[in-house]
Amino acid sequence: MSTQIAVRLPDDLASFVDAEVASGRAASRAAVVTRALERERRHQAALADIEILKRTDDDFDELAEHAARLPIDLD
Repeated sequence: MSTQIAVRLPDDLASFVDAEVASGRAASRAAVVTRALERERRHQAALADIEILKRTDDDFDELAEHAARLPIDLD
């Protein structure tokens, strides 16, 4: 199931979306937006996981601190 929504994008983002489709890297505008939102959802989940690790009293403190400093590109 899917829900149709309308969004307004700044011209530069709309141009980027169209370029992704024109180059064949995406099948449609909706595919580009879906890919970006799925990546953002994974990013938020990773941040939540980091917060959980930071709150534990286990040996995960150093791991959580290290992970929090890393750039997250969840492609």
